[in-house]
Amino acid sequence: MWKTPTVLIIIVLVLLTFGIVMLASTSGVKALSIYNDSYYFVKRQVLWLILALLAGSIAAKLDYRIWRHMAIPVFIGAFVLLVLVFIPGVGVKIGGSRRWLHMGPLSFQPSELAKFSLILILAWWISRKQRHVHELIRGALIPMIPLGIIVGLIFLEPDFGTAILLAAIGISILFVGGARIRHLLSLSIPGLIGFSVAVMHNPVRMKRILAFLEPDKYARTYSFQLVNAINAFIAGGWKGVGLGESVQKHFYLPEAHTDFIFAIIGEELGVAGSIIVLLLFASLFLCGIRISFNASDLFARLLAFGITMMITVQAVMNIAVVTGCMPTKGLPLPFISFGGSCLVMSLVEIGVLFNIAQHSESILKDDELRMARHCSHDF
Repeated sequence: MWKTPTVLIIIVLVLLTFGIVMLASTSGVKALSIYNDSYYFVKRQVLWLILALLAGSIAAKLDYRIWRHMAIPVFIGAFVLLVLVFIPGVGVKIGGSRRWLHMGPLSFQPSELAKFSLILILAWWISRKQRHVHELIRGALIPMIPLGIIVGLIFLEPDFGTAILLAAIGISILFVGGARIRHLLSLSIPGLIGFSVAVMHNPVRMKRILAFLEPDKYARTYSFQLVNAINAFIAGGWKGVGLGESVQKHFYLPEAHTDFIFAIIGEELGVAGSIIVLLLFASLFLCGIRISFNASDLFARLLAFGITMMITVQAVMNIAVVTGCMPTKGLPLPFISFGGSCLVMSLVEIGVLFNIAQHSESILKDDELRMARHCSHDF
């Protein structure tokens, strides 16, 4: 019988392989028109994948307990990088948002590191203050400070989708860690009100919400991608039009290789292909929750839970946006969408999750051996 760490790695490898295949099928038209090379995006993604696999392998070999001591440095590093994106000449502004930093020929999105840093800092704090987790100050208010800092900086980029994701995951970690619901609600409601007011005063975000509510009315503007994504699913039907045969990728979906790649999956591979993707992420979620449940200490449990939720909830949000269940947000589909920063950090997180699982398995094996020796001695 396969053990959980093995199943986890198989699921991730299948998702990565599937992602490269779909990226090759999806990005060729746009890459050829802009760079005169239909494999431009695939080549870059493969380079990022090599780096991501190396980083993930290192994370898998590192004892997860090291991250307990790295929580504050990693958080400070993520904070500094998030601040740097606002500095002209350092941060890269694309489409009205400052979310990237140049790293030679590549660009890096600090919010991806911020996701991991937030999980680390919250898991570290709760594991240290376990006795006081039910208190308002030490159980909710103090850990809400780093959460608010990271979410606030990402919100200002602006990247509303990632800000919502981080806020939801951060609060869920605190809740699972033992913080009282009334404390979390009392501290979260002011932030939710502020977020709502900011969205109402942001014309672009309000138009996206209106376009979500009335997609046909804004079919040529703010709901252009949503309408064409729905058309892709309709065209795909149950069986799909065939790999590489998508019509919507021919400039009907400008972000087909990134945020809306799931629509092309639905068009080319049909409902069957879409369900396979959903089942893979559902399996990843179950593996992660099992690893969290079996972890040997509170820090490991919260770390595994946070990583699992961050990856799978992001996948759910991406799929919800593409299928018209949520307003449009710029969140990639983990392991499948084009994007190096997300790929590298996702595999680092999977590496940490794998190490936690292996550590738990080794402890369980040691316990079984001790029990067997004890029984044989009694006999």
